Amino acid sequence: MAGTPVVIRTRGLEKRYPVEGADGKTAVRSLDLDIRQGEVFGLLGPNGAGKTTTILMLLGLTEPTAGTAEVLGFDPLRDPLQVKRHVGYLPDNVGFYGALTGRENLRYTARLNGIRDAESDARIEELLRRVGLPDAGDRPVETYSRGMRQRLGLADVLVKDPAVVILDEPTTSIDPVGVIEVLDLVRSLARDHGVSVLLSSHLLHQVQQVCDRIAIFVSGDVVAMGTVAEIAASQERGLHVTVDIGADGDRGTIGAILEGVPGVVDVRQEATDRRLWTVTCPPEVRGSVLGTLIAAGHVPWLVRDRGMELDEIYQRYFSVAAAAPQEVAA
Repeated sequence: MAGTPVVIRTRGLEKRYPVEGADGKTAVRSLDLDIRQGEVFGLLGPNGAGKTTTILMLLGLTEPTAGTAEVLGFDPLRDPLQVKRHVGYLPDNVGFYGALTGRENLRYTARLNGIRDAESDARIEELLRRVGLPDAGDRPVETYSRGMRQRLGLADVLVKDPAVVILDEPTTSIDPVGVIEVLDLVRSLARDHGVSVLLSSHLLHQVQQVCDRIAIFVSGDVVAMGTVAEIAASQERGLHVTVDIGADGDRGTIGAILEGVPGVVDVRQEATDRRLWTVTCPPEVRGSVLGTLIAAGHVPWLVRDRGMELDEIYQRYFSVAAAAPQEVAA
């Protein structure tokens, strides 16, 4: 994405909340972000890590204690109306007029944004279909489940055709099929329409599925930023890694090949499936392990680096944080 325009930029962005008799609690500390057009960027962390506070500063809904923020070139504090005109925001608990139907709520949002009914009606129909509510659009929203309200909220965000979409826990209370549909829609927004998506979540698997890059928040600090592969690689430096390898052939031969690769420190055969091997080695030796197997005529049908999954990366950061005293972020 190098060379793609930056649509959200922060430099040294901070938010501290005053506490009587103390210096205050830091919700976000010295945040530097560059989010580009057409990118899905994930803010990952538990409740209270600083994700929502970051979003509120980007929307101009809370004032930073220090630092700067720009959204599409606008300062959210000085030009909040310009930011709101081009940014769609879905909070984790979206509100609607319960007595109005889903379609009427969307039409009301369109009118607030200066879109005429003749122009918005076809778009509303399409959005209801895309979020899985084509048959519920004419029912009062007060009859909707929370998951249905969340889907309608996503449609509401998209009515004005925003350049940037900010989603705070967008799959809350949505059934598994609905989650797949929402994540597909998020991907489509970025891939097919060039929309930049900032997605806040504590759900690791979903973030890994949909985000191009992520920032991991721990008590107000971003402790890691980049692609999942980049973050995993940074944790591996100076460490041994474990690789699961599946290969067919004589077990004694394959075991001898793996043990003979220079740098390999441990080779184990899985008890439940004798075709599976677990190899421990420095990160730079992985390529030699695979290359040696292939050269000997044993092409692996499975290669998985343990520790490369987002949940494993995430837990390592939080285990480090738990060992040290931390300020509680709002």
